[in-house]
Amino acid sequence: MADTNPSPHVVVVASPGMGHVTPLAGLAKLLVLRHHLTATLVTFSDLPACSLPSSISTVQLPIPLLDDLPPNTHFVTRICQTIAHSVSPLREILITLRRTTRIAAVIFDLFGSDFLSMVKEFGIPSYLFITSNYFFLSFMLHLPTLDETTSGEFRNLSEPLRLPGCVPLNGEDFLEPIQERESEVCSWVVHISRNYDLFDGTLVNSFEAIEADAAKFYKKRGNGKPHVWPIGPLTWSGSDKGTEESSHKCIEWLNRQSSESVVFICFGSAGTLSLEQTQELALGLDMSGQRFIWVVRVPNDTELISSYFNPKQNGDDCLGFLPEGFVERTKDRGMMVRSWGPQREVLSHYATAGFVSHCGWNSTLESLVNGVPMIAWPLYAEQRMNEVLLVEGVKVALKPKAGVNGVVRREEVAKVVKELMEGEEGKEVRRRMQEMKEEAARAVVKEGSSYKAIEEMVSLLKDSVVA
Repeated sequence: MADTNPSPHVVVVASPGMGHVTPLAGLAKLLVLRHHLTATLVTFSDLPACSLPSSISTVQLPIPLLDDLPPNTHFVTRICQTIAHSVSPLREILITLRRTTRIAAVIFDLFGSDFLSMVKEFGIPSYLFITSNYFFLSFMLHLPTLDETTSGEFRNLSEPLRLPGCVPLNGEDFLEPIQERESEVCSWVVHISRNYDLFDGTLVNSFEAIEADAAKFYKKRGNGKPHVWPIGPLTWSGSDKGTEESSHKCIEWLNRQSSESVVFICFGSAGTLSLEQTQELALGLDMSGQRFIWVVRVPNDTELISSYFNPKQNGDDCLGFLPEGFVERTKDRGMMVRSWGPQREVLSHYATAGFVSHCGWNSTLESLVNGVPMIAWPLYAEQRMNEVLLVEGVKVALKPKAGVNGVVRREEVAKVVKELMEGEEGKEVRRRMQEMKEEAARAVVKEGSSYKAIEEMVSLLKDSVVA
């Protein structure tokens, strides 16, 4: 094998979905720009709109057709099937790379465990990057035992689950894909969880201050278990995906608002609401009297994640599904953005004072680093777990109370939005969020806990290349 590349080289593999590609691309940039590694970023789709350093090459895996899957197949099953069908194509990529460079490690995200045995055949160290938090990692590590020792649906468990260093978790707040235990998607999630402790090490996109007790537990875990490094908050530093026109209009509108006067409503790159919930949210925003920017998607009464693999699919639809007169009544204090908005720019703007969020971890970290308190509105995946962490653990978010059929009514929307923006409870979560913003900033600078954690991991990679 020719070794024409003097720097340690890492291969970073992202599973389908922008929520996975974004943090993996951010990790690759961090390893290259700060620690002088070189990298190959392997994805199933186009990268976020950005410029990557020249020392990061990119390779796109073909997406298997999966024509035999029913149209209503859960998106997690689709991802797991995609990974399972992509072992051979990734093997060919690694074989090609090894002809010219010595690969120091391959880094996968939370769905990548089915690649593990293939990478071990090459003798290449493999690392797991949990793009979520310690809470999620702890749950996944415990899931095989939970699956073997309990019966019935998890939501019917009589006692909350108490994981080391974590807030208690009721069964109804477990991961959304495992809420039907006889389903194919539940089997897939349990399957990938069984490999989590077989990697050579684990990176977590969290930081010690926000999950202090869990961080202490993993520092002392030992027993031959792989080391866990908290390296967050790692957020995407490129530009927001979306049209320049929508970005310009949003910021232009925000520039006309007073400091800390606007609530931002956005459900990530994939989240959608039912028609009923969309209308109740609109009427609640109207009743609240608060200024707002709302990234609006066409409602979907069957899926909360209908735009997962095509987040811009609804961009040209009109707003006719909103309540009659709503747009006209709120035109002087509200702005509707269709399908996609410049989230990072909005959250970092001086006028933004609150964030109604689906609690996806990427969005949560963006809110944290900007010190914007949240209203937790989870939709799918591990988002209800994140809500529990943010509301009950870290206390940086408020939680609206859902009514019949899980719909949050307009009165409750107005109440929780006004509380966040004007109330005493809102002041407290704002204070806590400012504390976490400062802690997050301390974690990633030199001598910070996350800075030192990734230095330690990189040192191991460099030593393995020398050896």
